[in-house]
Amino acid sequence: EVQLQASGGGLVQAGGSLRLSCAHSGFDFTFDEYAIGWFRQAPGKEREVVACFSSSAGNAYYANSLKGRFTISTDNARNTVYLRMSRLRSEDTAVYYCAAPTLGDSSCLGGMAYWGKGTQVTVSS
Repeated sequence: EVQLQASGGGLVQAGGSLRLSCAHSGFDFTFDEYAIGWFRQAPGKEREVVACFSSSAGNAYYANSLKGRFTISTDNARNTVYLRMSRLRSEDTAVYYCAAPTLGDSSCLGGMAYWGKGTQVTVSS
């Protein structure tokens, strides 16, 4: 059974930093292509992709507005994906989710098959 669990959210002042973690299980990234990423949904807005790592591309995709402030990294030995967020702004306030497509699918822009429960990030101005 695939499971994703995001953590690390909280209240932070504008300009501050935060690192989110996503512990995942049920995947074996050793032999198959994969993608895993972060999404967010702010109140009254649609969910949007934040950052995503694709094994076939060998690099990460970022939302244009977040490049340079957010960094995704993976630690397959620990089955954990991280999202480092810096220079946070009030508009970054949202629930952040980690998600992944089915194993073997390394597309960051297709549909995600698995979603973890979100973690709330609140940036105070």
